[in-house]
Amino acid sequence: MTRRMTALAIVALVLAVTRGPAWAEAMALKLLPNYSRATFKSDAPLETFVGNTAADGIAGSLTVDPERPQTATGSIRVDMNLVRTGIDKRDADMRAKSFLDTEVEANRWVTYDIKSVEMAGPLEPGKAVPAKVRGVLTVKQRPIERIAETTVTWIKLTPAQLESQKRFGFTADNIKVRARFATTFTDHGMQVPQLLIFKVSNEIQLETDLTFARQ
Repeated sequence: MTRRMTALAIVALVLAVTRGPAWAEAMALKLLPNYSRATFKSDAPLETFVGNTAADGIAGSLTVDPERPQTATGSIRVDMNLVRTGIDKRDADMRAKSFLDTEVEANRWVTYDIKSVEMAGPLEPGKAVPAKVRGVLTVKQRPIERIAETTVTWIKLTPAQLESQKRFGFTADNIKVRARFATTFTDHGMQVPQLLIFKVSNEIQLETDLTFARQ
């Protein structure tokens, strides 16, 4: 009896070891721009305005293992030539040589690259999980480390649900990422003109609502 129990224990251990890697699988996902947005907000004493991305002005990718989301990697990029604040003159001033200078290709893109993730436990389908994401925000070729307060939701679709949603680009596994963080123009080598200090804040609040689908 003792030998039989020992043999069963060994078999159980082998199964646990061999099944482990199969259970934990990293998913490669791509941003769905039509269902994603990134915004920035300037809240100055005399004026508040929000810049919004166009669908074709945002792209990104994400790799995440639902069992170990702390190892996630990914990046987002926004085309500042396609960001709109609601006033054409303000948009043109923002892109001008004296500020973002987006005629230079490298200045055109604002990027955020994930470096590490703090999250308690694995992802669970349908549950929004809070996380702190540490990454590098690059504006006008000036990289600055920023921490984003984030919620991550793993959305799994049943075969029936997928059948009605796949034409929109969704797959069986989708990840929704909502994040907030802040930066300043001066940290990225830009100075708000004295004439505009009451209308444009040096501190910029950034928010994202991103949807990724497994590839």
